[in-house]
Amino acid sequence: MSIGTGVVLFVIGAILVFALDFDLGGVVNIDVIGYILMAAGAIVFVIGLVALFRRRSAVTTASTGADPVSGANVTRKVTEVDGPAV
Repeated sequence: MSIGTGVVLFVIGAILVFALDFDLGGVVNIDVIGYILMAAGAIVFVIGLVALFRRRSAVTTASTGADPVSGANVTRKVTEVDGPAV
């Protein structure tokens, strides 16, 4: 979601800077707002990419069986964690 949000902010900022050419009477500078949105979009996009590549997944497998020596029930749990991609 954050990658898409970053792209949308960047596109809206680019439209404000490069496509629109009007003046609001000196109160608000549309170009500055556009540049701010473009910068925010780039930052959100990079944060989204970092978060995407840092995700980890953990898989836990549980198995139950009987101990051959004592005959007691034994439960074995194994957790495998995938680290970040290098």
